[in-house]
Amino acid sequence: QVQLVESGGGLVQPGGSLRLSCVASGIIFSDSAMTWYRQAPGKQREWVAIITTGGNTNYADTVKGRFTISRDNAKNTVYLQMNSLKPEDTAVYFCKANWRTKNYWGQGTQVTVAS
Repeated sequence: QVQLVESGGGLVQPGGSLRLSCVASGIIFSDSAMTWYRQAPGKQREWVAIITTGGNTNYADTVKGRFTISRDNAKNTVYLQMNSLKPEDTAVYFCKANWRTKNYWGQGTQVTVAS
């Protein structure tokens, strides 16, 4: 059974930082491209960042220079370091694993940026 579990969300003031984690099980993590998405209230889910099996990364323009995606294959974990947070970053953040042509999603973790 494939399971992705996100953690690390919470309430943070504008300009603050958070680090999200996503632990995967039931897949060969090192063979999986990992992606972070987010969904704000009333909006569609949007892509945030991706890290390939080879460690290459790419970011949405809205987060480039502020967010960093990384992975630890030994821990089956992908991270999203979020700095200089803005109120518009408020959303539920989801991780997705792409393994053997299938996508698997976590349940999400809430990030709220407010003073």
